[in-house]
Amino acid sequence: MDAKILIIEDNKDVRENIEELLELTGYKVYTAENGKIGTAKALEMNPDLILCDIMMPELDGFGVLRILSNHPSTMDIPFIFLTAKTEKEDFRKGMGLGADDYITKPYDDVQLLDTIEIRLKKSARIKNSFDKTGHGLQRFIDEAKAQKEFDKLSENRETRRYHKKDAVYEVGQYPKWLYFVSSGSLKSYQINDFGKEFTTNIYSQGDFFGYIPLLKGERYHDSVSAIDECELRLVPIEDFTLLLFNNREFSAKFIKMLANQSEEIERMLIEMAYSSVRKRVANALIKFSESKQSTSMSILRDDIASLAGTAKETTIRTLSDFKSEGIISIDDNRIELIKIEKLRNMPQ
Repeated sequence: MDAKILIIEDNKDVRENIEELLELTGYKVYTAENGKIGTAKALEMNPDLILCDIMMPELDGFGVLRILSNHPSTMDIPFIFLTAKTEKEDFRKGMGLGADDYITKPYDDVQLLDTIEIRLKKSARIKNSFDKTGHGLQRFIDEAKAQKEFDKLSENRETRRYHKKDAVYEVGQYPKWLYFVSSGSLKSYQINDFGKEFTTNIYSQGDFFGYIPLLKGERYHDSVSAIDECELRLVPIEDFTLLLFNNREFSAKFIKMLANQSEEIERMLIEMAYSSVRKRVANALIKFSESKQSTSMSILRDDIASLAGTAKETTIRTLSDFKSEGIISIDDNRIELIKIEKLRNMPQ
């Protein structure tokens, strides 16, 4: 087995006994003698499952779970408590923090191994089911369902197709759906008081968008339109909120998405403030290439300028320079990236 398991247990005998059992079973085992060390190891190695004692020095098991549940890289790792205490309050507190299961000490070897196997299989199904296709979306939601009511809500989902430049929604409108990109690419953008458009994000196959206004219950603060022919799956608000508030795996993925989007926006703002025009145009080309999963793409100069935060004329001059330097080739609206690494390593 390739699964990595982290044991956080202050009792040396218990820790070593579990370690020996799991290694004999075929797992890769790592150990920590207290909660503080265990938390650091979990953040460093990103294990597939964590076994954690509750009563420990430095940091107890509840503290470990609270920290790891709030960190994007570890929040969806299956977490099993090891405890000699069986009081209902401890169970309730642990489950409220997001624990997946409990094993009481003294533990039964078979029970421990069965519990670990069940949790690892469930985690693997959730991860494997969410591929970047519309079918993967359906299988992911089906897997995440914990109540029969989800079946009826899922029947309301629909697919819509958009042509190039078609608007999906506009600033000021009320949100109705969570959008999932089955194919194609789209852009979100804002327009300032002088009528200049600025692209805030690019969405491609496998991406969700439109979820922040749903979470905040507010109108859209930006607009979204199709860059090319695309197909979207529309998830009803009720379906989204039920999954978000009733399924740990689903909510963990969306918290990660929010964190990633925040990092991307911060990166773009820093780039706009400090990067050269050449660097911004190079990054825009790479971003469009990644969204289309191709080094050859048909893209409007206006869209490149909007994402790079430059004037169209400046973008055209920069593209011409890239062409003369042999970094890209241009045939009408089609641009092919010839030296991608040179674009990635473009000086600031």
